[in-house]
Amino acid sequence: MSTDPADVKSAKRVTLKDVAKAAEVSLASASYAINGTGSVGDQVRAHVLKIAEAMCYRQNLSARAMRTGRTGALGLILPDFANPFFTSLAQSVIRSARAQGYCVFVTDTEGDPNQERKAMHLMVERGVDGIVWFPIHDLENGTALINDTPTVVIDRTVGGIEQVHADYHAGGRLAAEHLVALGHKRIGVVSGPMSVLSMRERCAGAIAFIEQHAGLVFNLTNAFSYDLEADVRMAIERRDATAIFAGADLIALGVIQHASRTGLRVPDDLSVVGFDDIPWAQISAPPLTTIEMPVEEMAAEAIDALLRRVESRAQPRRKVVFETALIERKSTSRPL
Repeated sequence: MSTDPADVKSAKRVTLKDVAKAAEVSLASASYAINGTGSVGDQVRAHVLKIAEAMCYRQNLSARAMRTGRTGALGLILPDFANPFFTSLAQSVIRSARAQGYCVFVTDTEGDPNQERKAMHLMVERGVDGIVWFPIHDLENGTALINDTPTVVIDRTVGGIEQVHADYHAGGRLAAEHLVALGHKRIGVVSGPMSVLSMRERCAGAIAFIEQHAGLVFNLTNAFSYDLEADVRMAIERRDATAIFAGADLIALGVIQHASRTGLRVPDDLSVVGFDDIPWAQISAPPLTTIEMPVEEMAAEAIDALLRRVESRAQPRRKVVFETALIERKSTSRPL
C-alpha cells in the first residue's frame, strides 16, 4: 500500500465545505443547491452542482440522517417474486421513487406471514423513511406492524393504513362483457384464493354479469399459479365451457397450457381471459387477452402518497382507486 502524501491527500473525502469553497458560495447556498431546498437561484444551483460533480462530491447519508431524521431510503415488501406481476410492480415503484430522489430496499416474503412480519420489523429497524407494502392477505389492522413508519398498501385492504387499489369489480365485469359480446353462453370462472378481497371483487364482477347474460358453467378456485388443481383440470377436460375467465394471468396461462395438452385449441375451442396484464401475457401462445392493472400509475401514486406521509404524518388516510381496461389479444374469439 502506498503511503505517499499525495495519495493520502487524494483519498480524503470531499466535504460540502470543500464544494462551497470551490464554488465561492456560502455553506448554506451549497447545501440548498445540492439538496434542492431553500432559496438559491437557478444559475447558482447549476454552478454548485457542476463543481460538486467535478470534485466527485458524495453526500454523507449517515450525517444527513442524523441531521434530518431521514435516510433517503424506502422499503418495498412484496409477497412472491415467482409471480412476474410483482417484478413489474417492483420496477415501477423503484422508478417512481428514484425520480423523487429515493432508493428502495426490496424484499420478497415468499407468501409466508412470519417472513412478512420479519420483513416489516427489519425495514423499521433499518430506519427507512417509509414503506410500500403489498401484503399477503387483507388485515383488519396493520398498524401494529409498522411502528409509526409511514406506510402505503397496494391492492390489499388493511385497516388504519392508506391504500392504492384498482377497480377490481369493474375489471371482472369487463372480462365477462367481452366474452358475452363474442357470443359465449357457457362460461367458467377460475379464481385465485378467495381470502383476498381484490380477488373476490374481480370474480364477483364477472360472475354477476355472466349469470345475468349467459350461463355460469363452473366457479372454481386455484392458487396464484399456472399449476392447476385437479378439479380445474377436470373442468377444462369436460369441455362444457366455451370460455373461461381466470382471476389472475398466471392461472389463465395454466388454463391455456392444460387446454393445449388435452387437445383443445385456444381460442377456437376455448377462449381465455386473465387479469393483471403481466409481461408474460404478451408472449404466451396465443397472446393473452386480459384486464390491465395500471401498475405504473398505481406505483407512482403509492410513492407520492408515501412521501406526503413522510412530510406530514397528519395527512388524512385515503383509498385511491384506478380504472382497469380490457387488453384484447389472441386468446379470445367467437365460439365455433
